[in-house]
Amino acid sequence: QEGTKVPSKRKQNTSIVTSDLLHKNFLKSEQENWNDISPTYKAMTMRIKEKLEELHNVYTLNSGSPRMRFGENVYFEENGCIFLAKADDDEGNADILFSIEDLGFSDAFIQRIRISPDQRYMAISLKSENSEEATCFIMKLGNLPVVEKVIPSVFSFEWAANDVLYYTTQKNLKCQNVFMTTFTDQKHTKLVYTEQDARFFVDLYCTKDRRFLTINSNSKTTSEVWLVDCRHPFESPALVQARTTGVIYHIEHRKDQLYILTTYGEPAEYKAILTDMASSGRENWQLVYALEKKTKLVDFEMFSDDCIMFLKNAGHLYLNVISFVLHSVQSIKLPTWACEFQLESHPEHTTSTCYFQLSSPVHPPKRFAYSFKENNLIEQAVQEVPIITNCHTTRLLAQSKDETLVPITVFHNKNSKELHRRPLLVHVYGAYGIDLNMSFKEEKLMLIEEGWILAYCHVRGGGEQGLSWHRDGCQHNKLKGLHDLRACITLLHQLGFSQPKRTALAAASAGGVLAGALCNTDPELIRAMVLQAPFVDVLNTMMKTHLPLTTEEQEEWGNPLEDEKCMKYIKSYCPYQNIKPQCYPSVFITAYENDERIPLTGILQYVQKLRKAALDHSSRTSKKGNWIPNIILDVQANGSHCDSSWEHSLNE
Repeated sequence: QEGTKVPSKRKQNTSIVTSDLLHKNFLKSEQENWNDISPTYKAMTMRIKEKLEELHNVYTLNSGSPRMRFGENVYFEENGCIFLAKADDDEGNADILFSIEDLGFSDAFIQRIRISPDQRYMAISLKSENSEEATCFIMKLGNLPVVEKVIPSVFSFEWAANDVLYYTTQKNLKCQNVFMTTFTDQKHTKLVYTEQDARFFVDLYCTKDRRFLTINSNSKTTSEVWLVDCRHPFESPALVQARTTGVIYHIEHRKDQLYILTTYGEPAEYKAILTDMASSGRENWQLVYALEKKTKLVDFEMFSDDCIMFLKNAGHLYLNVISFVLHSVQSIKLPTWACEFQLESHPEHTTSTCYFQLSSPVHPPKRFAYSFKENNLIEQAVQEVPIITNCHTTRLLAQSKDETLVPITVFHNKNSKELHRRPLLVHVYGAYGIDLNMSFKEEKLMLIEEGWILAYCHVRGGGEQGLSWHRDGCQHNKLKGLHDLRACITLLHQLGFSQPKRTALAAASAGGVLAGALCNTDPELIRAMVLQAPFVDVLNTMMKTHLPLTTEEQEEWGNPLEDEKCMKYIKSYCPYQNIKPQCYPSVFITAYENDERIPLTGILQYVQKLRKAALDHSSRTSKKGNWIPNIILDVQANGSHCDSSWEHSLNE
């Protein structure tokens, strides 16, 4: 019609150019600010760096890397080299098979290793710290290992047979295709499975007895498994149970029966289910074992006559041993200081001993073994690693706004006097049903030695007390995590652990949502906040469907584009949306230019808005003792999302 305005393409392009220019200007001004302010910390940085290097040398040299045993052979990786040793021989006599430098990668680290059943081939994925995607090398082993094939952008892979490898490819943080490639005389590669739903992510693993390769398609709340029979690796995968919204399940196999870990049924927590291979549908599932309330299933490992469940309840780790022969369940509590455990990779299916490592943020990994024959736990004698004896571990419960009890784990030096005068570092995460990271870190041990108190708040939204703990803190329940965090910090101060002016809050990635929200609602509780690649602009990010993770993230945050109620709710807690002129704590943020998960633009805008609000407040109030907080952004050119090498994390 006459007079109708035609949208101008030039205008759209102009807005993109303006946005890019704004981004570059923001980035430039933050880099200049960082260059101006960082020399202030030079002397302290050098002292801390020397101390951390000293601790790193003590604990890393003694920790050793995981061993993979195949019959008489043991494979392991050290300093970027792959070694082969005989099981009964001294590892000093191990042979170097190859190094990652031989493959043309100097700055990469090994992400995954899989060895073919006959040990003729090794598949190994290498990932550089500047990328989310890994490259898979298939090595033909022998006197002189050779590169048989190179596959780019691989996520997971497993051998279905001696010369048949299945793998998934990763593009834009998504894994949706499964391929099979052969190393027979007739080499070929074909597409085996494609996931159509953008919310689902596909990965592969083999059952412990290597009878089946499983293709697992998982969203945040729902899963579906297809089986490839390793005796007939070229046949089409068979579906175990069609996906049902809200039901997650994982598969193991033993003596023609499937053992299924699933959330099906009430309560919606993990249960162990048994069914015959021939009739794997849900109508034939029989309950074997159900977890107690508020218990987290951390890991599950199958052996020929037993299975071990690693569990967490109220912060304590323990293991349940289910004997298929005796039809019994034995529960064993692990040492009270233990917060994390790591199963040693690929234990043999028929072994009579299960090896694993226990650690905490301030206790380096210690090796333990559970003997099925002796039915007991054995602490393994290791090389001379200094034992941490002066650190006290306390577990507390804080009452949240709705009277839910929230666990807190506290570490402090036994020799510290007047704890209310000591500095306190509080940690929080509270998203995706993932536990707060409590693995050993040299810097945490250094802080304990220097008189700091460390507190870990296991708020709702995380997974510390099972799947319901996550459900109670996601989507329209997100504010519960914020109430939990406030209750935890308040209780710590009430009990005499530090005080607000000596308290700092640390969070990474999605933990930035709760930390940033608390910074807006209760800035008087903390004096400083340290964020690593934080998610601080939930609303704008969830409105951008072109970003790779937006669709699958809707199960965690909701869909503000289609639900106005959801939009208002996100707006009520989103850190960026709720910045206002007030007395903020000092803030230090590390971000990564190459971060594909958290757009740098959102962090730059958050920092600019926060700094302006803090300055507005200080200019309006001329109270005595009024201070302007330091708001510092360090943008790292190297590293991807919270995934740095030791050298770069040391610099941070």
